[in-house]
Amino acid sequence: MAAKWTLITGASDGLGREFARIAAAEGRDLILVARRAERLEALAEELRARHRIAVEVMPADLSDPAAVEALWRRAAHRRQIEVLVNDAGFGLNGAFAETDLARELASIAVNVTALTILMKHAVGHMRAQGGGRILNVGSTAGFMPGPNMAVYHATKAYVLSLSEAVAEELRGGNVTVTALCPGATATGFQSVAQMENALLLRILPVAEAGAVARAGWRAMQRGRRICVTGSFNRFFAVAPRLSPRALTTRITALFLRPGRIRAR
Repeated sequence: MAAKWTLITGASDGLGREFARIAAAEGRDLILVARRAERLEALAEELRARHRIAVEVMPADLSDPAAVEALWRRAAHRRQIEVLVNDAGFGLNGAFAETDLARELASIAVNVTALTILMKHAVGHMRAQGGGRILNVGSTAGFMPGPNMAVYHATKAYVLSLSEAVAEELRGGNVTVTALCPGATATGFQSVAQMENALLLRILPVAEAGAVARAGWRAMQRGRRICVTGSFNRFFAVAPRLSPRALTTRITALFLRPGRIRAR
């Protein structure tokens, strides 16, 4: 019988790294995916030594659909993927007319296309192998349009919608899908998105990555469809349904407006 494995994308930093540590502490064998091989290797060495588990490192550029397909073939070869964590993703802060098109297209490829490919393969694989769990890392951004991060918010709306729809299709079966929707979290995301000085990060609490990952992992194990972490974030997830959409969009634009970067 094939060994059972947990596949985690975006595992080199932030939430992905925390998910890897949680899974390793449960004795799960891991496949770690990200672009930066050296960070993955360092994490793999840490987890092998601490938990005596098997850890495979598979560097991949998830903005390339062919590389994502090759990743799945390699990961699932003679293995049973019991848990898939789609954590890889990034965004870009700035007005849509001014942000770099190539970077935006790459974010769509990672946030949407790669996640969809892996999820598509995982569902069929898990159903045939006796069951499994899928955790898609979305965002509270998925609940509302996001002027100044328009593409990122749109990709996270896709993740939320896809996760909910497929979870319903699989209801009562042996595979579950959970969308984790955190708000601002202390990861490398803000630096990559060039939004360190956005109003959102200056006035709202930023969650610790480990706490968010633990909440998402628990929700996944319980088969919950959506997990929004933190009271502020639960408010922001519900508010767009209660207020006029135009007002929600204007308020979001204010929170995400790029600010002048100040010297530190």
